[in-house]
Amino acid sequence: MRSQHIWTEKDAEGRKREVRATKFGGVWRLQAKGADELDWTYYDRPLLDDLLKLKDVVFRKYQRRRASAEDVQSIEKLLRQHARDE
Repeated sequence: MRSQHIWTEKDAEGRKREVRATKFGGVWRLQAKGADELDWTYYDRPLLDDLLKLKDVVFRKYQRRRASAEDVQSIEKLLRQHARDE
């Protein structure tokens, strides 16, 4: 089952950045695009800030029964892997 989460954020200079996280087949794929960019950037290794924000977004959705516990656990696993790789 496909799971998609989208959020926007602003950097220090006030530029908008949209991030999309999609889980399909048990694999998360993150992509981002700034408001001034034409193409999406696909991450083989997602940024730590994006993973932390994804965890927050999914956990809040989980509390409202709009995301699964499996999604929360899989993001925590990604964060552990990220910490080991550094």
